[in-house]
Amino acid sequence: MCSLITENNSHAGVPSAQLQISGADILIQSLINAGVTTIFAYPGGCSIPLHQAMTRYRDKLRVILPRHEQGCGFAAHGYSRATGNIGVCMATSGPGATNLVTIIADAKLDSIPILVITGQVGTDSIGSDAFQETPMVEVCRTIAKHHYLVTNINDLTRVVKEALYVAASGRPGPVLIDVPKNIQSQFCVPDFDPAMNLPGYQPIPATSDGAGGNSSDMFCKKLLELLKTSQRPVIYAGGGVVSAEAFYELLRFAELSGVPVATTMMGLSIFPRDHELSLGMIGMHGTAYANLAAYNCDLLIAFGVRFDDRVTGLSSGFAPNAKIVHVDIDPSEINKVKQANLFIVDDVRNVLIELNGKLHSLGWNLGAGLSAWRGKIDEWKSSMPLAYDRESKYILPQYAIETLWDMTKDIDTIIASGVGQHQMWVTQYYRFSKARSWISSCGLGTMGFGLPAAIGAKAAMPEKLVIDIDGDGSFQMNIQEMASCFCEDIPVKVMLMNNQHLGMVVQWEDRFNNANRANTYLGRITDPENFGKGDGYSPANRYPNYVEIAKGYGWEAMSVSVKTDLRNAIKKMIESPKAFLLDVAIPYKEHVLPMIPAGKTVNEMIY
Repeated sequence: MCSLITENNSHAGVPSAQLQISGADILIQSLINAGVTTIFAYPGGCSIPLHQAMTRYRDKLRVILPRHEQGCGFAAHGYSRATGNIGVCMATSGPGATNLVTIIADAKLDSIPILVITGQVGTDSIGSDAFQETPMVEVCRTIAKHHYLVTNINDLTRVVKEALYVAASGRPGPVLIDVPKNIQSQFCVPDFDPAMNLPGYQPIPATSDGAGGNSSDMFCKKLLELLKTSQRPVIYAGGGVVSAEAFYELLRFAELSGVPVATTMMGLSIFPRDHELSLGMIGMHGTAYANLAAYNCDLLIAFGVRFDDRVTGLSSGFAPNAKIVHVDIDPSEINKVKQANLFIVDDVRNVLIELNGKLHSLGWNLGAGLSAWRGKIDEWKSSMPLAYDRESKYILPQYAIETLWDMTKDIDTIIASGVGQHQMWVTQYYRFSKARSWISSCGLGTMGFGLPAAIGAKAAMPEKLVIDIDGDGSFQMNIQEMASCFCEDIPVKVMLMNNQHLGMVVQWEDRFNNANRANTYLGRITDPENFGKGDGYSPANRYPNYVEIAKGYGWEAMSVSVKTDLRNAIKKMIESPKAFLLDVAIPYKEHVLPMIPAGKTVNEMIY
């Protein structure tokens, strides 16, 4: 047990583990002992001791200061998504902590391992409505994977160890540690090798796999039997493959079996888009042929997916005549949306390794038996490709993203995005081929995600080219993080798809609300009689000048509106050693197609 004192008797600099040290130092040292090298943190009254402690570890821990707590949290997302490691963020109590609620909810839906540390008012003040008090554990109870309110300094090392373990194991997710200020300021001799106490936590629960027991061997045998008799199989793969680091194993299984692969938005980078077996993204704005393949398949093999409504549409109309096989590490996802004929709760990579071993030893040539099915898919690819007006005199967003892909496909690049039409066009026209090269808010769809996530990715991978493809509406949600890039010397790039509107909402207005504009224009209307008229560009109303804004933040910036100038502008952006914003003028009436309206089936697809 710690003996508490009220003054610091540690040596100057980093305290020795043999001396009494503060709770703040204990927490920071625990993070460093666990391998944390970067933290995104914004200070405040109830986190001052933690920030003071971090100054004593500058040689071991990089602290990146965002300009808003949401930027702080999404940078931790980007760091985690780029590396597969736990992203760590920190804020003070009250509004600082509640600004991280969206981050926690986002990480929960996308299964991202992050550790969120918040300051809290002193334990004697909890429950008194003290200044900047918010009950974070109660607020986040249903959106965090796990949470702690530390009320005893003796628990700190154990709590940090458990929190990091819970965040990364099983189905990854966000864990909250709420630390009262007096706990940060107390002193004791810590035990940096505590035993964890998680009696009810099973990262991979023992559960029936639907094959008569828990045997992965039996599951794999039954799946191969289904494959052998299937004439129209499809692999449906998602974020669970990313979490399991099962990229190579998925590729090998697809090639050994000859089964085409459709991915979720979370899973875009798990399978090379130019591979002959790739169907691209499935779902509301997925490829027509991916959706048709799922609708017509007789066997759907789901790896690490949750049958999200933006994929399935009307769930009864998704793969309606298929036998469904589901592999997931989270038992709550099994049979939640679609009833599985065969399932197993296990790590996707483990299952794929065993499947590949059995396929290889059997020497089956399943691909030859799927020639008719593959031929039908090729017909759909030929007759219903992703398409746009390539002869347009304007810079269409599809053209801009496709051009960026062409110019970066041989560069080690990470693409982040905000949320909106631009996000969907990225999924369609940037042809990802490398694991962990795609970062976006998929389940929660949080605008403002792109720039701070790119900052986190670039901080984690400084040797890589990191580009945020953003929309002007989404970009403005966390535009203040341009200051973080300048001050912290993090040279991310932003290709801004500027259509002066909330484009996705405009598309729904056009499709389902008779094009009635309801607060979707982002400028100041000075000519109301002519507003919305013309060929797809907004009239000359007052609108933010992003180039000047970027330069004010110390960025390099330029705008481009002429199609023939685009490649040279992108070249300048890529080659700049500094943070760079490229403002690309695009038409606001362009729609993301194909589209399966919410709650509909592939039979009602707008193409």
